[in-house]
Amino acid sequence: MSPEAPASVGELAARVRFDQQGLAPAVVQDAHTGRVLMLAWMSREALLRTLDTGQGWYWSRSRGELWHKGATSGNTQDVRAVILDCDADTLLVVVDQTGVACHTGQPTCFFAPLGDDDAPEPFAALGDLAGVVAERAASGDREASYTARLLGGGIDQVCKKVGEEATEVVIAAKGREREEVVYESADLLYHLTVLWQAAGVDVDEVAAELASRRS
Repeated sequence: MSPEAPASVGELAARVRFDQQGLAPAVVQDAHTGRVLMLAWMSREALLRTLDTGQGWYWSRSRGELWHKGATSGNTQDVRAVILDCDADTLLVVVDQTGVACHTGQPTCFFAPLGDDDAPEPFAALGDLAGVVAERAASGDREASYTARLLGGGIDQVCKKVGEEATEVVIAAKGREREEVVYESADLLYHLTVLWQAAGVDVDEVAAELASRRS
């Protein structure tokens, strides 16, 4: 028996139940951190272009036109997957975000908590940092970027810095210097993120490993 032929882009789009305006909400999620980046709207044409090009395309309700995410800002979205919900009327778009997702300059459009706790989710913050480190690594501009210089020195130099920063955290903790523990821990996490970049490790791999140990 021959394998079933894969569905065409048009057949995939036909599964979506668009509303009376011909739109469906699209929740956009960062593939690395799991963080929700934004809520947009997709028409059938926007969905077709997204599936065809692998880039995020949406429908602007205010302008009444298609828009390619990042076409002017450079903050593009490489789409890994488009997932349909159980009612077939909402889309989940899983992306690799270049730059920030929000027009305000924030990494995500969801940055204004209504409660008292405004602390970012830890691995979301690390995911944002990992994205910046990856951009600095790609630029290779050692004069303008400490991160690029550090990576340019090779894995041994990066490992040395991680060891130094870990020692600083220990010294601050033994001295009961609470604010220094916070400050030096942030330094350690930054340098650890650089080490992940040098070693070819994604932050989501570390998060997944921690999640597997919850029991």
